[in-house]
Amino acid sequence: VNVGCVPKKVMWNTAVHAEFVHDHADYGFETAGVKFNWRTIKEKRDAYVRRLNDIYENNVKKAHIDIIRGYGKFTADPEPTIEVNGKKYTAPHILIATGGRPAVPSDSEIPGASLGMTSDGFFDLEELPRRSVVVGAGYIAVEMVGILSTLGSKSSLLIRHDKVV
Repeated sequence: VNVGCVPKKVMWNTAVHAEFVHDHADYGFETAGVKFNWRTIKEKRDAYVRRLNDIYENNVKKAHIDIIRGYGKFTADPEPTIEVNGKKYTAPHILIATGGRPAVPSDSEIPGASLGMTSDGFFDLEELPRRSVVVGAGYIAVEMVGILSTLGSKSSLLIRHDKVV
């Protein structure tokens, strides 16, 4: 919800609108003076994500589900038990929402790696970059480079391959 599907769809829809504006003249619409403001969509997208987080958390609370934040591990206790921040919790049903963090190589592994960002960082951008390079060929990379390019960033997609095809 925070740095994945939901905000990406907002940005994808933003790019779709940009593409429609681009094509308006072909349909007889005069669109001179149309400008895109990255900060506006960022603020609205982030507010939308915060609203969704609040809705989800309220629904969990209404269902009488306890949210325990922290790093947890299962214990060897006979009943299903986890330990979070030194405190044990036992329940018939335990859901661990692990989340995830991307692995970022060091500069010694890939020179200049610290100059880049992960796809999560895309949602922190305060401005549309004038130029961008997206590394990868998965659907996230392809979607990101498409969004950036459509909104006006001169964009390139780098794809690694291990053998000549």
